[in-house]
Amino acid sequence: MRARITLTVCDAYIWPREDGDSAVTGKDANMVGRGAELSLLRELVAPPHKESRVLLLLGDPGLGKTVLLAEAAREARAAGMRVLGTTGRESERDLAFAGLHQLLRPVLDRVADLPTRQAEALRGAFGLSDEPAPPDPLLTGIAVLTLLSDLSDEQPLLVAVDDAQWLDGASLDALAFAAHRLESERLVLLAGARGNVPPAAFRRDLPHLLLRPLTRSDANLLLDAQPRPPHGRLREQVLAQAAGNPLALIELTRAIATDPEAARRWTASPLPLTGQLTALMAAQYVTLPPATRTALLLLAAADSPHLTATVPGLSADALAPAEAAGLIRLGTPGPRFAHPLTRSAVYHAAPFAERAAAHLRIADALRDQPDRHAWHLAAAALEPDERLAALLEDSAVQAQRRGGAAAAARALERAAELSPAEPDRARRLLAAADLALPAGQADWVRELAGQVLTLTSDPDLRIAARLDIGWSLLWSNRNADAFDTLLSVAAEAAPRLPVIAWQAAWMAATVAHQTGLPEVRAKARAVLDVLDSPGGSPSSAEGSTPAHADEYRIWIQACTDPFGDRAEIVRRLRRMAAGSLSDPGTFGAAAWVLDETELAVRVLRASLSRLRAPGVRGAGGGVLSALEWACVDSGRWDDALAAAREASDIGAAYKMETVAASADLTTAVVAAMRGDHAQVAPLLARVRAAVDTAEYRGFAARTWQASGLAALAQGDYTTAHAQFSHLFAADGTPLHHHFSYLAVADFAAAAARAERHLEARTVLERALARVAPAPGPRLEQLAARARGLLAGPDSAEAHFAAPLADPAGDTWPFERAQLQLDYGEWLRRQRRINDAKPLLATALETFRRLGAAPWTRRAESELRACGVTVQASPTAPSALDGLTAQQREIVILAGQGLTNGEIADRLFLSPRTVASHLYRSYPKLGIAGRHRLRDVIDQRNAPQAGS
Repeated sequence: MRARITLTVCDAYIWPREDGDSAVTGKDANMVGRGAELSLLRELVAPPHKESRVLLLLGDPGLGKTVLLAEAAREARAAGMRVLGTTGRESERDLAFAGLHQLLRPVLDRVADLPTRQAEALRGAFGLSDEPAPPDPLLTGIAVLTLLSDLSDEQPLLVAVDDAQWLDGASLDALAFAAHRLESERLVLLAGARGNVPPAAFRRDLPHLLLRPLTRSDANLLLDAQPRPPHGRLREQVLAQAAGNPLALIELTRAIATDPEAARRWTASPLPLTGQLTALMAAQYVTLPPATRTALLLLAAADSPHLTATVPGLSADALAPAEAAGLIRLGTPGPRFAHPLTRSAVYHAAPFAERAAAHLRIADALRDQPDRHAWHLAAAALEPDERLAALLEDSAVQAQRRGGAAAAARALERAAELSPAEPDRARRLLAAADLALPAGQADWVRELAGQVLTLTSDPDLRIAARLDIGWSLLWSNRNADAFDTLLSVAAEAAPRLPVIAWQAAWMAATVAHQTGLPEVRAKARAVLDVLDSPGGSPSSAEGSTPAHADEYRIWIQACTDPFGDRAEIVRRLRRMAAGSLSDPGTFGAAAWVLDETELAVRVLRASLSRLRAPGVRGAGGGVLSALEWACVDSGRWDDALAAAREASDIGAAYKMETVAASADLTTAVVAAMRGDHAQVAPLLARVRAAVDTAEYRGFAARTWQASGLAALAQGDYTTAHAQFSHLFAADGTPLHHHFSYLAVADFAAAAARAERHLEARTVLERALARVAPAPGPRLEQLAARARGLLAGPDSAEAHFAAPLADPAGDTWPFERAQLQLDYGEWLRRQRRINDAKPLLATALETFRRLGAAPWTRRAESELRACGVTVQASPTAPSALDGLTAQQREIVILAGQGLTNGEIADRLFLSPRTVASHLYRSYPKLGIAGRHRLRDVIDQRNAPQAGS
């Protein structure tokens, strides 16, 4: 028999208390047309609970998301799962971590069991600490993950989130962070949200189910289940107006049962479905007794069932008529609207004066909660009021301390609206823009900063606002617009505001490096000339040159022309390294661009040790991006993958798309070199989806390089040549002035094996003619290998042999080993077997140490062709090579003696995930348990340890 839906389809599920008491359990909720969805949810929560699962339910209001979540919760409890739930509230979207606090309130006593840093972060987020730690979205996210993981260790856990579209941004980000890192936890996370697109934090790589309207036959079944089902023409009108929406079918049926003329009004004045439902509910509201309307309006303004005891007028007697009308449900922990649309209808049906009176009454009851108190007072304000603006500004300070950047920005925006004086309004809007940046809302930043420009003529505020606009354009992947804005800011700020001028120039140089366009690089370099000119450096104490100027200067030079005047720049770089650095992150990144690779690794690692402190971790994103590439270049591939994992986490926590994309690119390049071909294409697809490679030509060049390496590793030389050919035009113009040149040797290798010697040689020489005569030992080694591969038999050896005489080439071990392999192969074909053997043996040792399986096989094959019996090395392939990058990282840390909790804290995983990876790693390593890990780690070659 087909299941039928009852009126509980429009009930808002009331999450149970710890004792399981609840006014609405969903136990008798039957749903028409949702058999497939119910079956899927039951499968998700059914035992055995062996791994984590995440699902988002999407759809228009009234399609049954709440009841599906309620049914999943009922099934979960029946299957022995613990249930934690939270419901987004429209009125709490501006209260940092309000939704997360609601979710975790039953288990807050467990926060003390978390690692110290995580516990402090979570207490700070909830305002439970007298001296909260600096806000750190990454630590807060891992604290949520660890807490949920610990709970799931004790008992399978369901986390259910309803109306996720109304959760505050900080809560959404923390839950999304945890959801992306769930692996082996006995945990199911279900979330319901309005619309066809998940909330922004949940859009990446998480499965979702879109609820569709009921079919006509199911809609008819639902109508038959109503107490007074419509018939004939009225039934047809209900079906047509409801368009398969269950809530609309029920409410429209109820409306015409009370007033048959209602259907005629729908036809005469058509409204969108949501507006129509809201109008119906508002009509019910205005017919209620005055005391009931007052109580309902208080409930709508408060948007919380927990205030019944503290707000006068919210009594059960006053609300009884609303319950009888089906507008609310009374139960534990308090009264709830039957549907969020009901709350909206009630709130907006009342005139502003009544809404303001309700907010003032609620604010009076919330004096012990300053942020809620301030927001309710602000909701009642019709005119500017400096006292209220100051209260909201204080609220923003508290939100910022707890890590709620978006909530703090909204409080400051509202404070600005309530500011009587224009200077205060502009100042608060600028502060809001500054906070909206780390919240990852670039469009909002531009809107706020744009308002500052229209409000004030103060030159300092205007320059600061334009700097924010430049930032926001950069975050929005609008490089051209960002660059123009930053150039103008740097020029205008140079005489009076050197800190802003150098910041703008530093960002402009970053844009120049990302785009690689000659005209952009020239303009960025010209800004440096202005700042370094006598008129560009103010002499007053207040406007003295900023501390970071030396690091910014060398960064600008490296970004705009990494091969020009390299010798002089590198001498200055080394002198600076011997002294005290104001901004080691920028300095280390410049060292990486200039191919001072070992210096870059050393400085960037030291910089990261400071940037991993709570509250400043977001600043480590760019540092990690440089470090991961420096580690790739220097043969520390496992370290590069570890840095990429951390950068990916920071990119997710702080909404830094380019940082996350760079991490994916690093991982793809290492995967290509190690022969993990299945990883490469999905990673590169993710990069292309996140970054506009037409604007970010640096990303485009790296992407083509990774694709070419993958094809080269698989012996598909025609495809490899096609991929590498994107890096240079026929006249030698590089796609990117820096990264294209790092692929010249691989481009030549693909061309030689694809029989495209002449064409490639022409392009190569034209490209190399565009760089300085002494571009540094790295490019000289790469160019020599490329020329040797494309040269005729008489001249190849001179090219191959020249760079081997320079020990500096050993700084880049993979590139050095490729040169040795190609030279050795050439010698063997010239029948100079004894000359070839040592080169091939050295190359093989390097490839084995790095885990570069495709090149290892080539070197082994060449040695066998020389008559050498090639035996497996005792340390290569390493036992670790059979592990995933994450497993390898965990095993290494466990072998160093770290506990699962310490490893989880460092790698931003849950302890259960760490334990699961270790358990799966032991058989691959051929050991019985943790006590043997030290032996495995000792077999690693010392250079790969990242020394």
